[in-house]
Amino acid sequence: MNIDSSPSGRECLFLIDGLGASVINEYRDLLPSLSSMHSYSPLQSSFPTTTATALATLTTGQLPGVHGMLGYTVRVPRSGGRILNALKWDERVDPENWQPVETLFQKAERSGISVSHVAAKRYENSGFTRAAFRGAQYKGANILTDLVDETKKALRESPSFAYIYINDLDVAGHSDGVGSQKWLDALAYVELLTRSLISNLPKGTRLWLTADHGMINTDEKITMGENNPLLDGVELIAGEPRARHLYLPVDQLGNSSHVAQTWRDFLGERADIYTQQEAIDAGLFGDVLTADARDRMGDILAIAKGNVVLIEAGRKELESAMVGHHGGLTDAEKLIPLLSCETN
Repeated sequence: MNIDSSPSGRECLFLIDGLGASVINEYRDLLPSLSSMHSYSPLQSSFPTTTATALATLTTGQLPGVHGMLGYTVRVPRSGGRILNALKWDERVDPENWQPVETLFQKAERSGISVSHVAAKRYENSGFTRAAFRGAQYKGANILTDLVDETKKALRESPSFAYIYINDLDVAGHSDGVGSQKWLDALAYVELLTRSLISNLPKGTRLWLTADHGMINTDEKITMGENNPLLDGVELIAGEPRARHLYLPVDQLGNSSHVAQTWRDFLGERADIYTQQEAIDAGLFGDVLTADARDRMGDILAIAKGNVVLIEAGRKELESAMVGHHGGLTDAEKLIPLLSCETN
């Protein structure tokens, strides 16, 4: 397929939250529509492999060090220790100041392309939508028929681009685990919606399918500070169980190497630990890091390996109840599919 030109001036990107690249082959028999699409080499999600970061990378074309969405949660600088949950947001934080990069939707709109964002109605006015999806006309849809109908209407004009998003697979993976019956039912929904899009979108539409991250099932749960020294010298915790931002008191920033070594000594091969400067030197968030991004970064970064999760004591019940997790750098978490087809 020629990826340099649009066959009919109609492009549709279907993003499935939580669909790792390996799922396409492993569950091929359950995914005939996806398996029939042209498959490219897997893409690699940005770090951390979490929705807010990955989608901002997708919609801006920039890595996290530039767009500044560094995780599921991060500390709001100079706020007295407030934590911003990127998916739930905080009305005290202006989305356009927090994520100032012009989106690809805005650029497309300026170029005369009709741009639409099709997803659940509850996301329409969220801070994250305003931060990462500026420029697209939002079309709320909660059920399969509405998702297809709204996408079909969004592609009536040419040139047009429609982005469609569902998170059923991610939700099922978190609650019951990859491979569970609930997850398999969500995977069947992915197949059904894909088949419906292929069958109903205007002729000649090029349909692209990808994801934001994959997911793994975890079994070793370490509660930070519970019978271990992991919270010694740590003032604030953010991120998520597979990728933690750790913040130290201002007067203890000079001890970051010591705190990082405490984590390395206790966790060994169960996690990779970086001081902030080590994370910058390693390019975890890309080669370019804005001043805002650096302000939001943890003083220490902890990336769980294997099937380990790092649980926050105050959220122990919620985080421990989840079977599936993501955020880390295993292939299952970071490799995502890229498929395409042209509708007939």
